[in-house]
Formats: sequence, C-alpha cells, structure tokens
Amino acid sequence: MFFIWSVVNLILRYNGYSLIKEFSIVALLIITTILWAFSFSFYGEYLAGHVDSYFAVLVRVGLAALVFLPFLRTRGNSLKTVGLYMLVGAMQLGVMYMLSFRAYLYLTVSELLLFTVLTPLYITLIYDIMSKRRLRWGYAFSALLAVIGAGIIRYDQVTDHFWTGLLLVQLSNITFAIGMVGYKRLMETRPMPQHNAFAWFYLGAFLVAVIAWFLLGNAQKMPQTTLQWGILVFLGVVASGIGYFMWNYGATQVDAGTLGIMNNMHVPAGLLVNLAIWHQQPHWPTFITGALVILASLWVHRKWVAPRSSQTADDRRRDCALNE
Repeated sequence: MFFIWSVVNLILRYNGYSLIKEFSIVALLIITTILWAFSFSFYGEYLAGHVDSYFAVLVRVGLAALVFLPFLRTRGNSLKTVGLYMLVGAMQLGVMYMLSFRAYLYLTVSELLLFTVLTPLYITLIYDIMSKRRLRWGYAFSALLAVIGAGIIRYDQVTDHFWTGLLLVQLSNITFAIGMVGYKRLMETRPMPQHNAFAWFYLGAFLVAVIAWFLLGNAQKMPQTTLQWGILVFLGVVASGIGYFMWNYGATQVDAGTLGIMNNMHVPAGLLVNLAIWHQQPHWPTFITGALVILASLWVHRKWVAPRSSQTADDRRRDCALNE
C-alpha cells in the first residue's frame, strides 16, 4: 500500500498533465473504496454480535492513531487549529464508527450498504453550508443521480425490524459527512501537512472511543479467536490508518460533488465483496443497472455540473472585479 502511495505521489509531483493528476487522485479514492468494501463484510460477518462494538471502535481507531503517532507535531499550530482537527476526527471516525457498528446489530451487510446511499447529498449540502455558499443544486442533482443508482441495487428480502438500524446509519452518514467536509474546509482555511493533520485527526477519534468504551463497553464480549484479532488489526492499520489518509487526501483535491459520488461507489463494491466471499446471488439486472447509473452520475458531474459551476464562479469574480 505504501508503494502505491509513493507511486501516486511521484506522479503528482513530477507529471504536469492535469488528466494524469486527476486520474491519480481518483485512483486513491478507488483503492480506498476497495479496502472499505472488504471492511463492511469482515466486520459484519465475523465481529458484529460477537465482539463488543465499542471495543472494536477503540481498537480500530487506536491502531490507526499509532500509525500516525510519530507525525504528531504542535509547533507552528494554534491550540484552536489542533482542536478543530481533533474534532473532525472525533466526528468522522469516533462517533461515526460507534453509530455504524451498532447498526450491524439490526441490519445485514447488504442493508447497511444500501442505507448509506444518502451520504453524497449530505456531503454536498454540508460543504455548501460550511463554506457559506448558496446551495448549488447542480451538485445536488449529480449526487441524487448517484443515490438513485445505489437505490436500484437492492435485495428482494429486507428484515422487518430495520428502522432503528436505518436511523443509526443515517446519523452515521451525517457525522461522516460533517467530518469529511470539515477536514476539507480545514485544509483550505487552516492548512498543515496532511500527515501531521492526521495525527491529530486520529487522536480526536481515539479520545472519543476511549470515553465510549469506559462508559458503554462490555468487557465480557472481547475477541476470542486469532481471526477476530486479525480482522481488527486489518481494520485499524489498513482500512482506517492508511485508507482514511488516502481518502481524506483525495477529498482535498477534488470538488464536493465528485467526492460525494465516489463515496457511493462503496455500495456496489461492498456488495460484490460480500457476494464473492459468501456466494450470495443478487438480482443481477438491477445490480448492474444501479452500478452503471452511479458511474453515469460521475460522468454527468465531471462533464456538465462541475464545469458550469466553475464558469459561474468565474463570472462572479469578473463581475466583482469590474465593479471595483
């Protein structure tokens, strides 16, 4: 994984072609999507209901924090800036994991994946709110198209008692979006080297996880097998430690609309992994159709929505310059 990251860094540093740079950034998001696709199934099939969810969150963010602990720096950063990076980490990982891991107790892996489809809308709208911009409905349209595509991918059977799980997932989606957009905004307004930022990011998530474990954790439901411990290590070091770094780095390089759409790619990816490992069979026509609609939403956004939004912003800047 570090080799992949090094190659991408070299491309970004030495290649001046914008197309290759854009492809490299999207590649980071795709690699992370694949990592997270395995995470959904690993946790849902091997840990949910067997290992205390608060302990799982504690181990996952604790290991991720250890990965970036050597990069923890205080020099040159105000207390407020450090606190804000810790806050977005607490929201995007700490609170989000606690909500989503609890949701596994009420939902299957496929249902949980399906219920995350509103995240692109949350990301786009929250970014506009935090940026104090007028809501850009073109971005919302492309994100909504991604939601429709993910919604097409469904299974015939849905459990009867899923409302609690649905609520938990939506709250998880919102905290994930707040953290992701907050990180992107901080990099725009209070920038610092990303590896330093992530050290504080994970520290914030870890503090939330520690408090939750001591207040709500169940010490009777600890990992019992080597497989369970191995999955926790994978989730902490690879999926969270490396995965979130790549994802949030990519998030700072693309616009909010692209970010929201790429986030929804985890639905078909996660379902494919779940199918490959446990040999479940979806309704292939709707699955393929939904995946194609999600890809189409990315194309619509890049070819139509983003250029028009950029043109509108340029026009506003020119008008302001003429009025001065």
